[in-house]
Amino acid sequence: MPVAVYVLGLSVFALGTSEFMLSGLLPPIAEDMGVTIPQAGLLISAFAIGMVVGAPLLAVATLRLPRRTTLVSLISLFGLGQVAGALAPSYELLFASRIVSALACAGFWAVGAAVAIAMVEQHQRARAMAVMIGGLSIANVLGVPAGAFLGEQFGWRSAFWAVAAASAVALVGILTLIPKIPLPAEKPTLSRELRIYRDRQVWLSIGVTALAAGGVFCAFSYLSPLLTDVAGLDSGWVPWILGLFGVGALLGTTLGGRIADAHLFGVMLWGITASTAFLAALALLASTAAAAIALSFLIGFSAFFTAPALNARMFNVAGAAPTLAGATTTAAFNLGNTGGPWLGGTVIDAGHGFSATAWAGAAMTVTAIGLGLAALRLDRRSRRTGPRATRVVTSSARSAAADTPRLAETGQPSGR
Repeated sequence: MPVAVYVLGLSVFALGTSEFMLSGLLPPIAEDMGVTIPQAGLLISAFAIGMVVGAPLLAVATLRLPRRTTLVSLISLFGLGQVAGALAPSYELLFASRIVSALACAGFWAVGAAVAIAMVEQHQRARAMAVMIGGLSIANVLGVPAGAFLGEQFGWRSAFWAVAAASAVALVGILTLIPKIPLPAEKPTLSRELRIYRDRQVWLSIGVTALAAGGVFCAFSYLSPLLTDVAGLDSGWVPWILGLFGVGALLGTTLGGRIADAHLFGVMLWGITASTAFLAALALLASTAAAAIALSFLIGFSAFFTAPALNARMFNVAGAAPTLAGATTTAAFNLGNTGGPWLGGTVIDAGHGFSATAWAGAAMTVTAIGLGLAALRLDRRSRRTGPRATRVVTSSARSAAADTPRLAETGQPSGR
């Protein structure tokens, strides 16, 4: 695995810490800015929506720009967004800084994923994505609790300064360790990249990713009140259990990344099936503290066990447009991260209680399994009959040929 892939994972650590750390900073932000906690919570929603919108927009906007230059620009913009957040004198400016940070984060994810995939062979794609997703897992284990600690000890603005410093370290790593990767001889065009959306497999991959992520976050978003109000745990337990979820996520990402290259559909389908079973168990056993704690770990493990496979699958079916493939995967995950909590909140508002969020999440993951099985059937059918002579396949082959000289500088053969 090239060192540059680990540099991208370090960058994702900074991005992920910023994305999730507000969950532990809402009360002091609300008090300092003179808003309610629900209004402060809109800062989290703004970031997620910015990720959904920003990933495809920035992927298109930077399509013809050198990859390394794009990464440097985006991580710099992200760091400046953190500085702006730390200095924001009003809620409105803080809100604007979150949108800017989200757009930069989304663009970095999209381009960074394409760069990571381009630097490895095809049978290493899931492992490369596991390294990047591992940065997100470590952000949940270390970054988010550290942000909450800094917020408690030195004020919420110190957490933003810390992420800005981590972004600066990532910038140095990108400048020194990621090689300059020129664009292919045949420059990518928007019309050719957009052709991937004519493929049913791309839309099935989007659906599976969004529903699998949404199902887990439908319950995870309300895990804190579930642990205290249903399981009867003291609020002091919550950070530790959230950290346990992060440990499960890190272990799941590591194992899933190692297995998914050889057994992509197996990891994807069995991982989502396991998430479904754990969510159903949480709904049934939420009032038992020990079960709720154990299932928090298991849900983190199963959710992130599937993540490398979900990422690699999109690049496999959208090889003609690697940048848009990364952007589409980022948008799909964040659609789930936005839609899942919304569904969970709807269930709670309907009077069904916090445990019902796990049932709602399980319903989403069951649907994801159905779409995954449909994708598997379609994949097997195409293997039996041979690839269709569509413009998407033709563009993919042409893109692979064009990528070969671009990758020569990395010392890695093309993975397309």
